[in-house]
Amino acid sequence: MQQQEIHNFLERYFTANHCDLLENNQGYMTVQLTVELDKELMNRPFYWHYLEKTGGVPNPMKLTFITNKKQAPDHIKGEVIHFGSPRLHQIFQSTKNLAGFIRLYENNNFGLQTPLIPWIGLNMKISYQCDRKRDVYQSIGLQLINGRMVEDFHDKLLSLPMRSKIPDYAYTLSPLIKPRSGLNRIQSYLTNRIELEDHSWADEARMRWKKDLDLLHHFYEDEEEISESFETEKIALQEQYEPKVNISIVNGGLFYLTEKAL
Repeated sequence: MQQQEIHNFLERYFTANHCDLLENNQGYMTVQLTVELDKELMNRPFYWHYLEKTGGVPNPMKLTFITNKKQAPDHIKGEVIHFGSPRLHQIFQSTKNLAGFIRLYENNNFGLQTPLIPWIGLNMKISYQCDRKRDVYQSIGLQLINGRMVEDFHDKLLSLPMRSKIPDYAYTLSPLIKPRSGLNRIQSYLTNRIELEDHSWADEARMRWKKDLDLLHHFYEDEEEISESFETEKIALQEQYEPKVNISIVNGGLFYLTEKAL
């Protein structure tokens, strides 16, 4: 993850959570946190508990992040943030907590009345599991007017100017496809695609499973009755080797885009 990508991510994160970007320049930004994000990020439970008990006026903190030390002016003092920094990983975790679902609008400073088309976008994790595990991430968008489907949806959104409030001179079209139906279409698409993939990894896992199961039978072959420990170990082998594919939603949202955005 490059420093400019981190800067862009922070800009989107704080904007989506209704924070004011007091300064947003090359190499750094200063953010006025909301009460909600102060509670989320700043670890001040006693302050907020006392404030709520006494009815005081909340004073959420301001933060300055330096995303590129070479570009930021020397007089700027703040928290240097990079891919390995604890603060960035805290914000990544916060994104999971707060942004399981989001609503964003394309923002192009429209001068005329412009329709925005609804899309549902899902970031998903596909886990191929046996005695080994492989995770693949997919991002798919589905237009809720004509059902068009787009892969790498998240990456394509990153190139578009987006905001959390509908822009002036823009209006949204009502979806012809309900979001729940869109979810089902995306799930069916992924399921069908996975079924057509090469599943030799599953066949190889079953072969390793059979080999260990044969050894287990050989170990217990002198026993006259099937023991409880044999059944326990047999179930453990099944849990270890049995091939499974799990699809889970990481996060998603509704996105309102112009006709030619994608």
